[in-house]
Amino acid sequence: MAAPAQALTYASLRQSIVKRQYAPVYLLHGEEGYFIDELVKLFEEIVPEEERDFNMTTLYAAQTDMNTVIEACRRMPMMTDRQVVILKEAQTKKSEINRLHTYVEHPNPATILVICSRGETAKGKELIAALKKCGGVNFESKRLNDRNIDGAIKSMAADAGLNIEPKSIDMLRDFVGLDASRLNNEIAKLGMILGKGSTITPESIERNIGISKDFNNYELVEALAAKDAAKTYRIIAYFRSNPKNNPPVMTASTLFAYFSDLLIVHFTRDKSPASLLAALGLKWQVQLNRYLTGMRSYNAYQVIEIITAIRRFDCNIKGIGSRQDPYDRLHDLAFHILNAPGDISF
Repeated sequence: MAAPAQALTYASLRQSIVKRQYAPVYLLHGEEGYFIDELVKLFEEIVPEEERDFNMTTLYAAQTDMNTVIEACRRMPMMTDRQVVILKEAQTKKSEINRLHTYVEHPNPATILVICSRGETAKGKELIAALKKCGGVNFESKRLNDRNIDGAIKSMAADAGLNIEPKSIDMLRDFVGLDASRLNNEIAKLGMILGKGSTITPESIERNIGISKDFNNYELVEALAAKDAAKTYRIIAYFRSNPKNNPPVMTASTLFAYFSDLLIVHFTRDKSPASLLAALGLKWQVQLNRYLTGMRSYNAYQVIEIITAIRRFDCNIKGIGSRQDPYDRLHDLAFHILNAPGDISF
């Protein structure tokens, strides 16, 4: 009996392809197109360049029909034991790709079929059931979020042959956000400059990307967590003088994420490091330090009040309820955070 379809992460799926551990059929689908594009590049490299005219077939769903895809898969490779068939833009015929289940139930062992639904999740029940039957791979490419972005950055750095310091991960996350493609481009740029085997440090990011290692959202959170008013206002003054690299909207997002997690820390019964790391979805003890500092500086009532203030700030800088300069509003928000009385009677 065939093994069940594998629910893999991008990193583990990439590793299996690099190790030439192939499944007969792959369904790559989901909202995050970057990971699908990167996997497709690996599948295209399976067939040597001199054999691609014969043993590599790339079809576009909008310009073909499923019978043509099946015929391409049924053909035998020429002068080798494997061919690759890639169906791109399957999302344009999402109601039709389910018809491929008739092939997927009994795939050609000499063919690797890759079905790509970029930007949308595939819904074909019969196709997905057939994947399970044949031991195929069903990979849903999900957008990055606050919980998985740190691991994704570390994985991208490893793929580029680089190590990366925890603070550097925070700097890239705060500067770039959840854009997987842009994150990869910034890391690739650092890889070309630093060379394989190097470590991405805050200094190398400041020198080559233009993010200040001392004046960024990460450092602002650190200053607020420690109630260091002088450092907080210095950072805000720097943001005001460099608005292009320090948009208030990104600062609002970073502050909201930190204080929301700090509230989780307050309401986690088991305050042991292992329990708090698990509750926050973190991996390294050093990442926990800022929350332990924040927990000593702000009680739960203060944190709730601060989160409300950050929400109000976010609305104001987007033109809702205020036309005040956004950096003046940020200065006011910082003062509110540093002096929050914990009044939640609003």
